Amino acid sequence: MSEQPIQDAEEQSELKPVAIEGKLPLKSVGIENLREANPKHLPPHRYLHPWFARRPTPASRLAILASVLPDGVDSDELLSWLQIGPKQDVGESISNYVERKKATESERSGTLEEHYGYPRPFTKTPSESEIEEIHERVTKHWDGELPTVLDPTAGGGVIPFESLRYGLPTRANELNPVPSVILRVLLEYAPEVGSLENEIEYWGKEVQEGAKSQIEELFPSSNPGQVPDNYICTYAVTCRSCGADIPLLPTLWLRTRRDRPEGTKVAVKPVLDDSGAVSYECVKSTEREDFEELDPDNGPVSRGGDTECLNCGVVTEDDEVRQQFKSDNYRTDVYCVRYRDGNGDTGFRAPTEEDQAALQKARERIESDYELATLLTEPVPEGQKTTEPRNYGLTEWRDLFSARQLVSNYAYLSEINNLKEEIRAELDEDSADAVVTILTLAFSKLLDRNCRLADWDTSKGYPNPVFKGKNFAFKRVFVDNNIAVGGTNYLSYLNKISDSYEEVVSYLPDDARAGEVTTSDAAKLSFDDGEIGAAIVDPPYYSSIMYAELSDFFYVWMKESLSDIFTHGFDTNLTNKDDEAVANPDRFTDVAGDDKSKRDLANDFYEQKMSDIFSELYRVLEPGGVMTVMFTHKETDAWDTLTMSLINSGFTITSTHPITSEMPQRAGMRESASADSTLLLTGRKPHEEHDPENAIPTLWTDVKSDTRAAAKDAARELIDSGLSLTKTDVIISAFGPTLRVFADAYPVVDDEDNEVPPRRALEQAREAVTQVLVDEYLEAEGIGDLDDITEWYVLCWLVHESQTFSYDEGRQLGLGIGVDVDEIKRSTKTWRKSRGDMKLRGHTDRVQNVEEKEENRSSRIPVNPDDLSFGLALDKVHAAMHIYDVKGESACCDWLRERNFGSDSTFKATLQALLQVLPHDHEDWELARDLAVGRTRDVLDLDFSPNVFAEDNQQTQQTGIDDY
Repeated sequence: MSEQPIQDAEEQSELKPVAIEGKLPLKSVGIENLREANPKHLPPHRYLHPWFARRPTPASRLAILASVLPDGVDSDELLSWLQIGPKQDVGESISNYVERKKATESERSGTLEEHYGYPRPFTKTPSESEIEEIHERVTKHWDGELPTVLDPTAGGGVIPFESLRYGLPTRANELNPVPSVILRVLLEYAPEVGSLENEIEYWGKEVQEGAKSQIEELFPSSNPGQVPDNYICTYAVTCRSCGADIPLLPTLWLRTRRDRPEGTKVAVKPVLDDSGAVSYECVKSTEREDFEELDPDNGPVSRGGDTECLNCGVVTEDDEVRQQFKSDNYRTDVYCVRYRDGNGDTGFRAPTEEDQAALQKARERIESDYELATLLTEPVPEGQKTTEPRNYGLTEWRDLFSARQLVSNYAYLSEINNLKEEIRAELDEDSADAVVTILTLAFSKLLDRNCRLADWDTSKGYPNPVFKGKNFAFKRVFVDNNIAVGGTNYLSYLNKISDSYEEVVSYLPDDARAGEVTTSDAAKLSFDDGEIGAAIVDPPYYSSIMYAELSDFFYVWMKESLSDIFTHGFDTNLTNKDDEAVANPDRFTDVAGDDKSKRDLANDFYEQKMSDIFSELYRVLEPGGVMTVMFTHKETDAWDTLTMSLINSGFTITSTHPITSEMPQRAGMRESASADSTLLLTGRKPHEEHDPENAIPTLWTDVKSDTRAAAKDAARELIDSGLSLTKTDVIISAFGPTLRVFADAYPVVDDEDNEVPPRRALEQAREAVTQVLVDEYLEAEGIGDLDDITEWYVLCWLVHESQTFSYDEGRQLGLGIGVDVDEIKRSTKTWRKSRGDMKLRGHTDRVQNVEEKEENRSSRIPVNPDDLSFGLALDKVHAAMHIYDVKGESACCDWLRERNFGSDSTFKATLQALLQVLPHDHEDWELARDLAVGRTRDVLDLDFSPNVFAEDNQQTQQTGIDDY
């Protein structure tokens, strides 16, 4: 992206420009962000403990260095300091080198690292000479001192840790106590205590020995040398019709992947006896036909949650299943055991009476042990993410764990607590606290897979983590893990965390100073006025992640071990949700009314909270100080809130840069509100206080055209830049320049002197950039002549490159062309709600079956293929797809002639547009292709460019605008 200088010349003269306000090597850094996301070796801080949002190292380094270095730093020099590119001369710019290596990845013969010729940046700390050179440049710019870098919402700690690696004075604040523990390890223990490899190994074995002896009897071996690794469990409810047990199994598979030497697949076979009681057999084979009668793909539980009785076939609906759980009218069953033999190989077997007896022993131990009986009795609060477990009767945190899980987990927790005094007697205070903390992190990390919400991966035959999807989704299958000796065991987790900690220590400069960690509300920082030079902020993501609700899962266990070390933060029953900066509608259920919905109240709270945080940052920053916000979000509401918060706080927006920060197809996030790119938005604290109350308002009519022009220019520049951005990201990235125009003109009023919010400018930006995308990527003539609903449908596919996307994005796109998406939902059936998102419908959901008699067809399906005329151009094409699919080419030709579609320009424009925007694996694209070739092509008199059929057509790719 080209340089974006500060708009106001007078302000520019008093604010000494920093590098982030100039041109940055964004594409190279974006490539490194993607290269970092190799699951085989992630940055070590990611292995210390689960957390719900972490920024990539290259983007974080760029935000830090570019915010403190003076403007004019050479791109190659900056990339070299970021540890991007080879150290030797490559005969071209580092940017060109990195981009060339990315473009030729598929042609490489060796590993990625060998191909690039240098390691991933997170593995390299700048050399002593590089740090000296950086410090010299920075201190000269900052009047002889190194500026203090602050991350006020530090989370998992990537930003402050990278600041330490560059020898900068660093402070980190975090409200939530769970990531605060991670921060203490990264920023205090690693630089102050240093290596603890021997100490952790010794005390870890002590914990293991004591805990293992407590739980061995809960994992009995049915055969000598076969130690149970995982007890794979499900539930059984009672059929209301015949009284038989119904196992809640969505699938009967246990392992489907053929990566073992014998290539064996494994499934479970539920068997009912004469009384209707269920037992389980284990089916193992290398032959497909051995599973055909069992049909493992289809368990008793349907995708919608309803459950079919194996005995009588009556379906028990999901609501009734939930009611049985709430009434405690269900049974927990072990339905398979995975074991390890003496060689460490795994196998599967059916459960035995001995296995069931072990489960009963766990229950009895809980009843007889006061500590266990009263452990984790804190209620699971009602919240956005906790609704589902509460609907299944899991109302206390202990309910999220089976009896065996509760006993096993507590055995390790109690051993850590029992050993504290011995550890403190052997080590100095800081080292002892660090060892206990790391021992606890390993235990806490295990909870993510040893819980009733952690299900079974039927592909790998392995337990999944609870927070794979960042929620508390109830699982009908879960795993009791033998955490003493199994694949998911305490020592293996501890060893990984210890290795990661040692790697963290090795990454710090020899003379690294510890960072300062505070645990407070970011709107009430403990720092003096003007003592911070630069604030790098990765703020909470609006309504995307409910951090406090999710982290309570770990907190209730952690506080049992760490409350005496981290005295502030672990002194309450649960985490602080009142001061958390998120938009959580469920917090306002009881106070919402006709005037304001709970969503409106949640949005108001988030806006006020972010305003308070930015105002506090404004206070602690020195005059001329820099604040760079790393914002990764798609929804207009979030951007509207962010902008108003910045304006109200007094910051002057001086630059915006988009940077690729996430894998475009990362699991679980492609259809979420988090964008694939991050926008670096920089604001400065002016030397003179602003006075918004006396500012002269600007008319919206004067600002509107400027916002559209800024958005269009930014979009064209982004498309030409070669950055790896999806089309949605192009729109979001254009928000930055748009908001700068709006902020410069603020306050903005309409003709009736009503204040205009930033969202109006964002709506104009979205509309303007969408038109740029149409001009750039759609060849169809007459697209602008289509009816509004068909145009909206096509644009949704073009812009979002996915069938499912944020409801807000779809609504905003509709507003831009005069379509009320809620008004058309029922009548046109062009889309439906999917978990709060919008999901586009194809022809199969919209067209009545022509082979049924009209009187038997559903009136709720809007398109009748027997009609001779249609209200929407989309209806015409969808009806044609149905006729071709059901009756074949000849009948379709007659159908098209009868309706004279050969001379219908809107039919042709819609067909051509769909060919360009639909993914090639979509059924509708295949039918659109069939209509555009052969005899139907002649009937329609089509003359499409071959480009619309190309498999590698960038306009139909779903991974981004360009190839990487």
